[in-house]
This record gives sequence, structure tokens and C-alpha cells, in this order.
Amino acid sequence: KMNQNLLEEYTDFVDKVTSESSKSTDKMRERIDYLNSRDIEMSRLLTAGIGLSGEVGEFNEIIKKIMFQEKSFDDVAHEHMKKELGDIMWYVAQACLALKVDLVDVINTNKEKLSKRFPQKRFNEKDDANRDLGDV
Repeated sequence: KMNQNLLEEYTDFVDKVTSESSKSTDKMRERIDYLNSRDIEMSRLLTAGIGLSGEVGEFNEIIKKIMFQEKSFDDVAHEHMKKELGDIMWYVAQACLALKVDLVDVINTNKEKLSKRFPQKRFNEKDDANRDLGDV
């Protein structure tokens, strides 16, 4: 059983290291207003972020079942994964709308970044570990 003092100490610590925008609805509204003024559609961005985490979880749940629970990978599982990928893409498109970026540009930027990281056009651990500044 966990020590009550440890729980109280940890809860106090969590509260102290939490941003004001996370603890206060008013501060969160101020932050949303600021971000909206920067031409970010926060309602879409929140929809995208929260939706992506849920849909990626559903996709991973299928992988977990076929990998670790020995469920069959049949046409039904394949179709289910394809549908979850479609849901993921829907939320990716929401994020693009929120940020006013073109999905084709996102893909091209990613391809350019990975082409610089892997000049041989093949994965290798050395190139993956030695990234240029700003390569995220």
C-alpha cells in the first residue's frame, strides 16, 4: 500500500509543475485566443490531436491483438486496419486545416527531411542517430 504522505507530496508536486493554462479555464481561454490570433484554428487543432490519439490507439489495438493475442490476420482485420487508417487521415486533414498547411506540402517536407537524414535512401542506424540540428 502506498504511503499517504508520498501521495500528498506527489500531488502537490504535480500541481506545482503544471502550467497555469492547464489549471485555469480562464488562462486556457486566453491562450486559445492568442493562438487563434496567430491564425491557428484551435478547435480544429484540439479535435485533430485528441482524435489522432484515439484513432492511433484503435489501430494499435488491432496490431496488439494479431501480434500478442494470436488473433488471425484475415480480411476482416485487414479491412478494419484500413478503416482506422482512414480515420487517422481524417484527423491529419483536420490538423492541416487548423494550421492552414497543405497535406501534399506536409508529405513533401517529410520526404525531404528523411532524404537528408538517409542520403543512401535506406535506413541505417548511424544516419538515424546522427541528425542535423533542427532534424526532429
